[in-house]
Amino acid sequence: MPRHLDSRVLDGWVDPAVAFTALFGEVAHAFWLDAGPAASDGWSWVGSGIPSPAPRHVVAGGATDAAAGPFRGGWVGWSGYDAAARRAGAPATEDAGPGEVWLRIDRMIGFDHAAGRMVAYGDRDVLESFAVAIETARRAERMPEPGAPAAVEVRARHDPAAYAALIEECRDEIREGRAYQLCLTTRFETAASVDPIETYLRLRVATPAHHGGIIRSGGWALVSASPEQFLTVSGGIVRTRPIKGTRPRSPDTVDDAALAAELRASEKEQAENVMIVDLMRNDLQRVCEPGSVAAERLLEVESYPAVHQLVSTVAGRLRARTTVGDLWDASFPAGSMTGAPKLSAMQILHRLEGAPRGVFAGCFGWIGVDGGLDLAMVIRSIVVHPGGAYVGAGGGITWGSVAADEVAEVGIKARAPLRALGADLPPGW
Repeated sequence: MPRHLDSRVLDGWVDPAVAFTALFGEVAHAFWLDAGPAASDGWSWVGSGIPSPAPRHVVAGGATDAAAGPFRGGWVGWSGYDAAARRAGAPATEDAGPGEVWLRIDRMIGFDHAAGRMVAYGDRDVLESFAVAIETARRAERMPEPGAPAAVEVRARHDPAAYAALIEECRDEIREGRAYQLCLTTRFETAASVDPIETYLRLRVATPAHHGGIIRSGGWALVSASPEQFLTVSGGIVRTRPIKGTRPRSPDTVDDAALAAELRASEKEQAENVMIVDLMRNDLQRVCEPGSVAAERLLEVESYPAVHQLVSTVAGRLRARTTVGDLWDASFPAGSMTGAPKLSAMQILHRLEGAPRGVFAGCFGWIGVDGGLDLAMVIRSIVVHPGGAYVGAGGGITWGSVAADEVAEVGIKARAPLRALGADLPPGW
């Protein structure tokens, strides 16, 4: 069982982008969990690790050390959608490549953005040399500047007309009472060679997010600017923050405020969000103390460079000895990526989508040896593989959905990741 890594608070500050590219840019199994290029709170983490099974056995709990931070060793990685759907009892198509990648950390730097301090983590016998390497990178301070991407071609799994027809099939299922809401998704793919680091550097500038990052292992990489925090555990409290409801941003401040107000007032978006809140409350009640699960916040608008989002927060106190695997079995795949009721929704979506989701609609982040964790949804993301890359996107369908609006929402969500690749949306999207 891994232990907390030894740690040392370092002098000075280096940008996480500099630290990652200088120290881990050529490392085969490396990660950068990014709080954003202008973060003023939260933590970023860069480091390397050894491929390891998913840490399902760890007892969920978590306790922050004021000096060493909330994450002092453990695992960083991702778990995809398809295997989780199968564990939940739904059919799922196997995708190419690893459905799960987890790295047991050997070296790491934590960046405490609120305090403006860095902490080095590693075994005691390597911590001194690691601190020297970090200081060398700090003195060099060469901020990486990604070049403009070469233009690449992408193909869509569904064209807009086919996706609109699937929306109507979703509405048929809802009318027949087999679901209340369905998160219908599609995929955009390229066969072009993709540099994941260059791509992430472009993506984080275009659409900074509090749960961005890159995880690279074995020829595969996840590149994400995710705005959705899936699960956090700290001090025995679990929280989830589902997103349902999206509007584009406008460069005109008056129009932009009107779009945010429209999202906040939309009965369709409110209903969609509350359905997923109820689903997540039900999921968490399976592993939390009776009476402890509640919606802390409802229907708050959060604004990002490309979109406004409608976000709620659900929390509960975990029962003693609940493992990470127990928590995943209760809550993963996330309701915001399935619909409700969850099992029926996954069964319907398997038939309608007709293809795997892969890493998209899964989760990624860190899990500490003390059972703390911080996992984000794999959305607004690029999955890079030896044969190219793909971007997944979708949206929640209710009886009140208008097909043209839902098609447009998919385009809004996919546009920034595709541009980071050097691609435009296919015609019609």
